[in-house]
Amino acid sequence: MLAMIFSLAMFFQGGAGSLFTGILPILLVFAVFYFLVIMPQRKRQQQLQQLISSLKPGDRIVTSGGIIGVVMTVKDDSVTIKSADKSILEIARSSIAGKDVEDVKEK
Repeated sequence: MLAMIFSLAMFFQGGAGSLFTGILPILLVFAVFYFLVIMPQRKRQQQLQQLISSLKPGDRIVTSGGIIGVVMTVKDDSVTIKSADKSILEIARSSIAGKDVEDVKEK
């Protein structure tokens, strides 16, 4: 506890230069975090929203639960998919994780 108080006293005795050098590493960490984590995540989210809005019947998709199916109908908030011969599911658009990898390779 005494060491922390001593280091704070040394920090504030240095003046404005010490304040700048104390804040600079924090700002650098925030900038690196922003460019390496936040920006790529925002870009992936925009790409997923664009993919969901461009769905059409016949597209093969993967849900966030891992179900692979073919889109049959597209509604405002949901999508009807066929995942097996007699299995027809209505899922929320928000549960779509992406297009099926095999479908992308074929094109």
